[in-house]
Amino acid sequence: MRQKIVRLSLVAGVLVVALLLLLATCGAGGGRDGTGGKAGSKAGSKTPAPAVTSAGPAPATQLTVPPAYSTRSGWELVNTSPDYAISRTTGRLAYLLRVGENQYRLETIDSETGRAGWKGENWRPPASKHFPKLFLITKDDVEYFVTWAYGKVGESALTPADTIVSLDVYDVRDGSRRRVEVPWSSAPSVIASGPGILISDGRTTSAVVDPATGLISKIAPSALKYPKDCPSCKQLTEVFGLTDRGLLLSGAREFWVQGGWFSRNVAPRHTDRTSGIPTSVAPGWVLAKWQLAKGQKQAGTHDLWAVHDAETGKPVATVECNKVAIKPGQYPQAVMSPSGTYLVAGNLAFDLTADKGFCLEAPDGSKRLTLASVTDEGVAYGATSARNATDALSGGGRPYAVEVATGVAERLPSNVRLPGAEAKAEVGVFRWTDEKDRLHLLGYPRAPR
Repeated sequence: MRQKIVRLSLVAGVLVVALLLLLATCGAGGGRDGTGGKAGSKAGSKTPAPAVTSAGPAPATQLTVPPAYSTRSGWELVNTSPDYAISRTTGRLAYLLRVGENQYRLETIDSETGRAGWKGENWRPPASKHFPKLFLITKDDVEYFVTWAYGKVGESALTPADTIVSLDVYDVRDGSRRRVEVPWSSAPSVIASGPGILISDGRTTSAVVDPATGLISKIAPSALKYPKDCPSCKQLTEVFGLTDRGLLLSGAREFWVQGGWFSRNVAPRHTDRTSGIPTSVAPGWVLAKWQLAKGQKQAGTHDLWAVHDAETGKPVATVECNKVAIKPGQYPQAVMSPSGTYLVAGNLAFDLTADKGFCLEAPDGSKRLTLASVTDEGVAYGATSARNATDALSGGGRPYAVEVATGVAERLPSNVRLPGAEAKAEVGVFRWTDEKDRLHLLGYPRAPR
């Protein structure tokens, strides 16, 4: 904005004071309590840096949260990426910041205090107007933050051969970065269940990237091996995940780990041994759906869900649920508590230490809960009438808290926002989008008992 030069010193002084007051006002922002009030600070540019409020003073944005958390202290980030990742060992939280035209930077904070940690260098991913994806992966007890994007190598790219999956792998401890570029000709699926980064075309072509070395191992469809006497394994074959033993693959009705176990040999009791379908993977675990065996009381109305040990295939916890009337296009992603004790997915909740599972729905299959997060204390958060976990975290549906050890669900006030995760330091991480379409990430600690 152009300004005329004012030579009178008195007028100049007034303008300086007014400008300082304006900047102070913009920096302070306003709060919103989750019920429709004003919140957020005005952007000073198209790509403003996020504002961070360290623990102590309450964040400017005051959401209504579950009673387990307190908004009297915490931290707040503004204008960050939708994705974030939290280190299970250090409690460090990573997020992406847009720093220019199609330029981004990975930054970190201490999830307990909100203090800034290490920052990565600015980089430009393959042609894309959207934030790159971000996740955490662990190999040999070393954690890595990984960002990935898919697109053209250059603006003049003309063929599918000119497209790549670009990965930046950061050591959680010090931020040291490794760039890996994998030529890829179709829209990829990138799976972070570990120990390697799995890239798949959703069918039988895949590649695995070692996060420690950057080594790329491509697996052609011809290299896949199938269990004996399993015709359905060769139908609708898909590279579904990665385990310490090798690739996890699924067919039309059964699944297996290449060179390892076969679902038919580890089927839960009272199920049709040839009916297993994997629906989600998490570090160390596979969630699968099974048909009950003929003759079982609820075989016509219910399915059995099981969490399998990814290394051995052994089912650890199971539960029966009503069959859905319409098969979903995509099953809910499994979400783990930070310590790995609890697992939730959709309306399923499992206590893996006690080998117990719960199906959170009415007896007739209605009023299903969609769970989105779970804490180390065994409290899962979700909502009924929510389209998916993202919708529940955005305020959709009716919020609930669930004690995973007992399966008891408690309805929360309708304006409560749910935590998307809980960090090692017992800080809940919440997302909220203001009226200017800016994403806020907020950290609220557990309330004193």
